[in-house]
Amino acid sequence: MNLKLPKKNGLFITGTDTGVGKTLIAGGIAHVLREQGFRVGVFKPIASGCRAEREGLISNDTEFLALCAVTDYPLSVITPVTYKTPAAPITCVDMEKRPIDWDAIAAAYRYLCDSCDVVIVEGIGGALVPIDEEHTVLDVAAAFGLPVVVVARPNLGTINHSLLTIQAVRGAGLPLAGLVISGYNAETADIAVETSPDVICNFSQSRLLAVVPYDDQVSVEEGRLGLRTPEALSMYDWKKLCGL
Repeated sequence: MNLKLPKKNGLFITGTDTGVGKTLIAGGIAHVLREQGFRVGVFKPIASGCRAEREGLISNDTEFLALCAVTDYPLSVITPVTYKTPAAPITCVDMEKRPIDWDAIAAAYRYLCDSCDVVIVEGIGGALVPIDEEHTVLDVAAAFGLPVVVVARPNLGTINHSLLTIQAVRGAGLPLAGLVISGYNAETADIAVETSPDVICNFSQSRLLAVVPYDDQVSVEEGRLGLRTPEALSMYDWKKLCGL
């Protein structure tokens, strides 16, 4: 991997697993910054499980990020590397016989950086998901040089997954911005759900940035952000965290 990327204000969003809400949180942060008047770029370098359309392979995540940032950038700029196979990139590369196009990723990111104030970058899967035989998501994050936000689920088991992810981020020498819990449901929350955010942050000496409630009005798959940005995200100073 030879990713020569410009330095830019922004954040890199990773997660403890697939399906924990990375796209929702990345899109929500982008929406908050957009409402504050910033020109926001959203970037998901690699996506798998894409659907085939006339324009090429399209990711639901990419469409959702574009909606949240209110941007008219081509989806091929927001996500320059796409695969149809619903699997980790290393498997997609093998199944579809197409290596990761690092040059396309670098060119698309430079294009975004030239016309935006801030860029919110979303990884694929969890922090240690293999991209190819030599690189993981954290290797890609290192190339961007952005503070890393870890998104975690709220339920039982999240303490172990979150602490391991935080340890991996720090072990890679990357700046940890903090933790976001996504999908909290007050109606079903038990003692594990209520106490795990404090346990994770106290034990790891990291910041809890937000606890975002479950909202059935928001759907990445259907491209619905809801009527407003989740209040839990609106309350945090993302501008400062992005270095703006």
